[in-house]
Amino acid sequence: MSTIQTTQLNLPEGMIDFGVGQPAPSLLPLAALREAAAHCLSQDDASLLYYGANYGHGYFRLALAQFLSEGYGMPVEAEHLFVTTGASQGLDLICTLFTRPGDTIFVEEPSYFLALRIFADHGLNVISLSTDEEGLMIEALEEKLAKHKPVFLYTVPTFHNPSAVTLSATRRERLVELSQQHNFLIVADEVYHLLAYTATPPPLLGSYIDAGTTLSLGSFSKILAPGLRLGWIQGAPALLERLAKSGLVDSGGGLNPFTSGIVRSAIELGLQAEHLSCLKATYRRRAAVLSAALRQHLPASVTFTEPHGGFFTWLRLPEEIDTGALLTEAHRHNVGFQPGIKFSSRQGLRNCARLSFAFFSEMEIEEGVKRLAQVLDQNNF
Repeated sequence: MSTIQTTQLNLPEGMIDFGVGQPAPSLLPLAALREAAAHCLSQDDASLLYYGANYGHGYFRLALAQFLSEGYGMPVEAEHLFVTTGASQGLDLICTLFTRPGDTIFVEEPSYFLALRIFADHGLNVISLSTDEEGLMIEALEEKLAKHKPVFLYTVPTFHNPSAVTLSATRRERLVELSQQHNFLIVADEVYHLLAYTATPPPLLGSYIDAGTTLSLGSFSKILAPGLRLGWIQGAPALLERLAKSGLVDSGGGLNPFTSGIVRSAIELGLQAEHLSCLKATYRRRAAVLSAALRQHLPASVTFTEPHGGFFTWLRLPEEIDTGALLTEAHRHNVGFQPGIKFSSRQGLRNCARLSFAFFSEMEIEEGVKRLAQVLDQNNF
């Protein structure tokens, strides 16, 4: 009988694949969610088994608003939250409702590769904008706005996937100003904002509610468990109303009401906050180990972005190196990564690579970097 696959990930034994951008099974809070589920089901609330409210379960949105207010260090109102089945579904819903095939959108270079896949599914015309150590370059945005009229700009402003950089506060403010002046939406993928380790990020773009042009994606996949398929969109009521009145939501009711009830219990029992604190401590150590190992074992000609939060670091190799071709050799050494070209809408970034420190232990991270160094050495690099 063939093996029955139950999860998206299926790593060969012994493989240390830094391309895996998700938490390890050992970091998934099974006991905490068992406790939360028991608490939730003990309330005798049959409404969780019914079609949900279009914006999401009301009491869950209140609990989520309180949790985010504490995590973001700023007030978050329940009326500014729309419940999704994760950031990817939220992004797809935004594309469905706000765009048509052929519409132009802006993305960063590099950009999250699976978001690029979603945009391709919707037949969107993707134009990329250059970035630097402070994130999206406003000059590049202004230059493109003189030639194009985007429906929205997609950005990962905090602890960027894949580049690990954070958009500065000054650029955030200017970005919002430009969105108002040129009438485009900002779709901010802010799923890593709560995962800050050594630096406090600027206020999230979702906080610019009054501008009326921002939609901020959040997800429990990064802070609790990806299998929950639960997230949220934060935005002005007028934008959220369009989401809530969509055919998909109106037909099926609010998204994921049953799981919302369990996560509400996790929030109210303090289990979510406790788990987030544990994750931040674990990821802080793993990020530090990865950075130290890269400095120790890789050639000086390989540079990288030191992560202050999130899941990733971004390697830059000499221009003549093609990390896509290098990946085949890396797999022979039981190590992997995501080649840079996957994150480019221009078919560029061939000398770059994304590494994640979220999945593997500190010992495995150290060993993985050693293997990567061997690959480079054997390729006369």
